Amino acid sequence: MGKNSRFILMATLLAVVSIILAFNTTPVFTPPPVPGSIDRLHEAEIIHLAGAVGPESLAFDPAGQGPYTGVADGRILKWVGDGRGWIDFALTTSHRKECGRPFAPEMEHVCGRPLGLKFSQKTGVLYIADAYFGLQVVGPAGGLATQLVPEVEGQPLQFTNDMDIDDHEDVIYFTDTSTRFQRRQFMASVLSGDKTGRLMKYNKSTKEVVVLMQGLAFANGVALSKDQSFILVAETSTGKILRFWLQGSNVGKFDIFAQLPGFPDNIRRNSKGEFWVALHSKKGLLTQWIVSNPWVGKALLKLPLSFKHLHYLLVGGKPDATAVKLSESGEILEILEDCEGKRVRFISEVEERDGKLWIGSVMMPFMAIYDLN
Repeated sequence: MGKNSRFILMATLLAVVSIILAFNTTPVFTPPPVPGSIDRLHEAEIIHLAGAVGPESLAFDPAGQGPYTGVADGRILKWVGDGRGWIDFALTTSHRKECGRPFAPEMEHVCGRPLGLKFSQKTGVLYIADAYFGLQVVGPAGGLATQLVPEVEGQPLQFTNDMDIDDHEDVIYFTDTSTRFQRRQFMASVLSGDKTGRLMKYNKSTKEVVVLMQGLAFANGVALSKDQSFILVAETSTGKILRFWLQGSNVGKFDIFAQLPGFPDNIRRNSKGEFWVALHSKKGLLTQWIVSNPWVGKALLKLPLSFKHLHYLLVGGKPDATAVKLSESGEILEILEDCEGKRVRFISEVEERDGKLWIGSVMMPFMAIYDLN
């Protein structure tokens, strides 16, 4: 394509984007309603984080205390009840001199960004997937985390995202979203059609890491089945939940477990063996077209658009919250929404516990609790 043709294409695309941003009510832009969903998440209770943003993942310790959550400035906080609120529990790096601001993406590689969290029910230690420092662990008393897996196959992990633990086999399954992009570049990963994500297995005894799946489009949430026969991984860009078989006649193979109407983030299993999947947002027709055609996304990245504008395009112009419950075989059992984003939006994790859903968000300064009863 010649320079004139590229210029015309970019100018046309910029004009189209400007029109979309100005008139954002078009059905092509706004995600459609999800059939059968229940608009009830706006009834959730909100628990604010003082001086912190982005409680991406939520975890309870073996004694039932918590939740614990990682936030955007690199800290891991613990909820100790309405009287005391949040307290500092752990850090993923000791280099904290310039890490005082609640939200500073340009400092994430220095301050760390803890994403997926999981306690070992056997030992009580907390495992951390830090986007920049890899797989880490900290003891039951908290403090400074220790690195376990900073690199794989001789290359530093670029975007460690989520994990689940098999305490019986002493292994951890975890994702590296991309080998090309870091977390603060996640928009470029989605828009460019990057497919370098991986699902890996870490053996706690031998310290060995094995790559189970690669070539994934934004590898994200991870959840082990109740009988440990398979592991699920969210492929955010495609909206797919993939199932990798660990046992049985299909061991070592994978298939599509579910196709969801948005961008899936973390996956969490409940006590019945069902799975809750948090959708960062739903997908409209325009968003689906953009992520299905990487040349469009790459062109958008070249336009003078801010992160805010690009994110606005991807989420269809308005915040919402969508939580999907899947059966052990991948059937959609229930969809809960805050369709207008009145109280809950851009959710990253849904943890079911004692008749309640504990809901995190990678972008908001609060978590939410929804009473299922």
